[in-house]
Amino acid sequence: MTAHIDLRELGSLGGFFALCDTGTTECDLPTLGRVYQSDAPVRDPLAYRVEKVARALSVPEPRVAVSVAQLGLAARLWSLSLGSAVLFGRVLDLDPALLHWNPDAGAPDDLFLAGTGQLPADSAHIAELVLDRHLEPLSAALRARYRVSAPLLRGNAGSALAGAAREISRWARRAGRPDVAARARLLTTELFEDPRLAATGTRTGTAFRRTSCCLIYRTPGGGLCGDCCFERPPQHSSPPAASG
Repeated sequence: MTAHIDLRELGSLGGFFALCDTGTTECDLPTLGRVYQSDAPVRDPLAYRVEKVARALSVPEPRVAVSVAQLGLAARLWSLSLGSAVLFGRVLDLDPALLHWNPDAGAPDDLFLAGTGQLPADSAHIAELVLDRHLEPLSAALRARYRVSAPLLRGNAGSALAGAAREISRWARRAGRPDVAARARLLTTELFEDPRLAATGTRTGTAFRRTSCCLIYRTPGGGLCGDCCFERPPQHSSPPAASG
């Protein structure tokens, strides 16, 4: 099954599956490729996003905001890639040099793709696109700027993938599309065989129980995420290990 990727139809799966429609072929937002570079200026887009999240959540620990910011971007990338794969049999080529990001906006107004390229819809190409070209350099950039652990960020990557697959499954059930749900299950299972994701959690159907903590419980009034490794929020009087 291969079809033209209809961005409007892709966006019907939910906000995380949509791209910003600017109506133009050019955009003055920074590309994610530029954002990931280690020589970014002090007031770079990543720092702006982390500070924005920190203010919104009222958290004094930068690494909590880092975790939330990275988790949100990971969810966008997995959703766009997995969603296009299961709906159309092709994957949007989210080339970091062509994917523009607005650090001041949330989904779906945060990403704009200045290209129309497509990739084969198999797990190897999706892993190369999302993990190698996006999440690995994003993790490196964040770890160079903030005190945050690699296991936490990898756990967020696994959680975001499981969340994207779960949303697709819910949409497929509402739309009467068991074929879409089946393709999502197969691709997600294959993606979680990647060593970078395999140890991030345990999957049972569409449920996911991660082995690390995203630190959301450290926000004021914050509880546990649905896939948290904890049974109840830990008591904390000092910052915990970054991996949770």
